[in-house]
Amino acid sequence: MTSKNRFQRLALQAAKRAKAAAAQAAREADRLLKEARRRATDARTHRKIKKSLQKTGRVLKAASAAAVAAARAEMGKGKRARR
Repeated sequence: MTSKNRFQRLALQAAKRAKAAAAQAAREADRLLKEARRRATDARTHRKIKKSLQKTGRVLKAASAAAVAAARAEMGKGKRARR
């Protein structure tokens, strides 16, 4: 196995792990939102908490997508491996 193929494989694995971690963080944000809704008595507080958690979720989703895209782009450089 060439070092380039090994690097590509490791980059893809790292991207998959990053995506899984981001998905877990998004699930945690959903759980926090549910708890915050339960505790929020004031509508203004409820909106503020929801907006904050939604923004966090969007950031995590974007980071996940970027990690996978970077790994795919790195794999696409140079000649493609034959199957």
